[in-house]
Amino acid sequence: MLEKLAAIEAKYSQIEARLAAPETYDDPAAVARLNKEQNELSPVVETYRSYLAARERLAQAEELLSDPEMRELAQEELLQTNAELERLEGQLQLLLLPKDPNDNKNVIVEIRAGVGGEEAALFAHSLYRMYSMYAERSRWKTEVDSLSETELGGIKEISFTIEGEGAWSRLKFESGVHRVQRVPETESGGRVHTSTATVAVLPEMETVDVQLNPADVEMQVFRASGAGGQHVNKTSSAVRLIHRPTGMVVECQQERSQFQNRDKAMRLLASRLYEAEQEKVEGAYTAQRRSQVGTGMRNERIRTYNFPQGRVTDHRIGLTLYKIDTIMDGDLNEVINALVTADQAERLRSQGTD
Repeated sequence: MLEKLAAIEAKYSQIEARLAAPETYDDPAAVARLNKEQNELSPVVETYRSYLAARERLAQAEELLSDPEMRELAQEELLQTNAELERLEGQLQLLLLPKDPNDNKNVIVEIRAGVGGEEAALFAHSLYRMYSMYAERSRWKTEVDSLSETELGGIKEISFTIEGEGAWSRLKFESGVHRVQRVPETESGGRVHTSTATVAVLPEMETVDVQLNPADVEMQVFRASGAGGQHVNKTSSAVRLIHRPTGMVVECQQERSQFQNRDKAMRLLASRLYEAEQEKVEGAYTAQRRSQVGTGMRNERIRTYNFPQGRVTDHRIGLTLYKIDTIMDGDLNEVINALVTADQAERLRSQGTD
């Protein structure tokens, strides 16, 4: 590990030297690339330098043990420095884990009502509200791409984009079946019903990120419509794309222009094709070692929202929180932090057994 860290620090120093050279700024693209590399390496280098400084303090404290007058002070320094070294080693191990190349991408979130009729559609709306409020807390931008509503204000299905730094890194574990247990507003007898909704979170891909031949895509246009089939747009601006080789269909109808809807639909199609390819690639691996935080497949029940008990349980990591109101209002950080930590721990174990 130390050899790898030393190589990273050497590369960082080279970047610093290049950025300090006046001639570098004759090439703005090179400056942007170097700044990006420097920002990516900075957390590792800063932690590594702190680690080296702690090792030096440890060596100095060990030398002082032989001095009777300084022994007590040296022993105290040894205890503190050893604890700091242990913390820094753990931090460095995490920083050296392979990065998900999509972590800084925007995400496309698709929510569909599952089992439970109108109550499932209302729950799908609750989930959309929860993610929208989380995005707002994170200072991310949310845009609806397509929406199919029910007469009572529920959502049959919705696709929306969340744009912001690190959106994928925080939301990638939300894919799966979400279950709700509550008394529906339409229930006169006060009985608790169980309903579900599925969530799919995809990294937003550009068409250049995947092998997508425009000749393989059939485009259909239609009028955007709201709940009950009432047209909200008098022109055929909504777009439906059909990927002939796979039969995959995507729609976008929220923008006013056909061009904007087609552009969004192409990115959604690229994202879905990327997801399908990733599932093929990772299938063999996940069959041998099932990740602690789950595979993220849509048919996997990942979380239960129990309103009578005020609890939210994530079944993948056994986390239960009795704060359903704040979670439904978008306070997801405690859940997401626990999922990220569990994923890191699993990857560290995997790295040790590979």
